[in-house]
Amino acid sequence: MSIQVIKQGIADSIQDNGRYGCQHLGINPNGVMDPVAAAAANLLVGNDLNEAVIEMHFPASVFLFKEQSMIAICGADLLAMINDVFVPVNTPIIIEKNCVLQFKKPLSGARAYLAVKGGFELQPWLGSFSTNTKAAAGGFEGRNLKKHDELNFRTVQKYGTALKNKDCEILNWKASVKNFYPASPVIRITRGSEFDWLTEDAKKRLQSDSFIISNQSDRMGYRMKGDALIIQNENQLISTGITKGTIQLLPDGQFIILMADHQTTGGYPKIAHVISADIPALAQMNAGEKIQFKLIEQQEAEDLLFEQQQQLLQLQNAISFPLLKFKQQYAID
Repeated sequence: MSIQVIKQGIADSIQDNGRYGCQHLGINPNGVMDPVAAAAANLLVGNDLNEAVIEMHFPASVFLFKEQSMIAICGADLLAMINDVFVPVNTPIIIEKNCVLQFKKPLSGARAYLAVKGGFELQPWLGSFSTNTKAAAGGFEGRNLKKHDELNFRTVQKYGTALKNKDCEILNWKASVKNFYPASPVIRITRGSEFDWLTEDAKKRLQSDSFIISNQSDRMGYRMKGDALIIQNENQLISTGITKGTIQLLPDGQFIILMADHQTTGGYPKIAHVISADIPALAQMNAGEKIQFKLIEQQEAEDLLFEQQQQLLQLQNAISFPLLKFKQQYAID
């Protein structure tokens, strides 16, 4: 049993937490842009944190469910609708077979994540379900989803008694995720190996100016626009390893923030790195939005990531009780 794409989205794909351990072979990691939203969607339906989800952008795909399922949508609020019923984000939902899930309007955020209980029946590539479009591998046939694609469920569960003869049933627990996404457009960074190549004025402006996300941005990287940052010398670099969040200074003084589909090596100066704890907030920003950067030390960055992981664990524990109660009430495995 499955869901079918009946209308193609702009760039929707299967992703999990990424494909690591292969960068020395030139294989980029891919994975979800916003790991917190993907994790929250999986937790809401009782999946493993790293279960594959569908990452969606607006306009998103339209899906026909060919079997009953428990789903959750987290991340961007794209005004989801099941048949003629609007459904919320960050909340588990039971959907009846032969119902249609579509997204009407972007209200907030840039990327939404759809998780189904039990996950999708897919073949991993190099230990991950994430889609690598460059290699045409992983995910669903190594590409973004398109019309007529059918994604089979790994498990099928009957939810008839919980649906109560309705097209969908919005369950009564949700994930509180606001603490993961600060309202301020400030993204925290640590020094890169070539941070000291910047002039003193450039160092100050990196931390005080506002920079705009260019419309040339994508899953590979966010190209930023602002006053050019100047370096003190014209040293040349040998290409070295890079990672998600690396900020590379381009020859014209603009810079790019590497994201989930980043290349494995780069030769531009690495002036800074976005801290891992702020990647989710960055991933939910759209082209045209302004960002300011705050420089912090490595230890603080590590502490913030640990705190974020603890909050996810607390969320998992909070969700586990109503999920168990629901299973017992309706005799669901």
